[in-house]
Amino acid sequence: MFALKLSPEASDQELIAAILDGSEAAFAQLVDRHQDRLFRLLSRYCRDPVECEDLAQEVFLKVFRKLHTFQQNSAFYTWLYRIAVNAATDHLSRASHRRLRLVEDDRVLDGDGDQEGESGPTAPLLAAELAEVTRRIVDGLPEKYRTILILREYEDLSYTDIAAVLQVQLGTVESRLFRARQRFKEQLLRLHPELVPGADAEPSAPRSGGVR
Repeated sequence: MFALKLSPEASDQELIAAILDGSEAAFAQLVDRHQDRLFRLLSRYCRDPVECEDLAQEVFLKVFRKLHTFQQNSAFYTWLYRIAVNAATDHLSRASHRRLRLVEDDRVLDGDGDQEGESGPTAPLLAAELAEVTRRIVDGLPEKYRTILILREYEDLSYTDIAAVLQVQLGTVESRLFRARQRFKEQLLRLHPELVPGADAEPSAPRSGGVR
């Protein structure tokens, strides 16, 4: 029975069933399947690889202990993200520096989460400055706004998946993400207007966006 469930093509649900039946190999396969994604998420909260490894081990230990509570009608990775986000925020609250360090891809969050930039010989310097400014601004946002920006802008989760991770309504995701982006942009305009293309232009009316 385990031979089928431990095949490379086995679904998360099949692996979970095998784990609950006592298969350690199935759990090792589940960890191997999701550890890179988990480590990438945790690296948004801390830049120390050893610290991230410790957090990842803590998360997977919690997964193993709570796996019997997982509802099979939802996606496993959203459940995993929920545990990871809670573990990361708990870790930050315990840490003396309480700093969130994002390792982003040199992009600034605009209204659609798109990349803003310029071309030319000064582009690398501008990108580096934007990256540092982005880290500082997001670092100063309230935890609920930092987390939702991480999940949407850097992890590229859908609104539905974010709702599952945070266990909130879809409308809450939309409104919280809107407020998080607005706070980010307000801080960027206030502290570094020179880094915002078109900052001197008249502000345009906000666009109405649906769930993406």
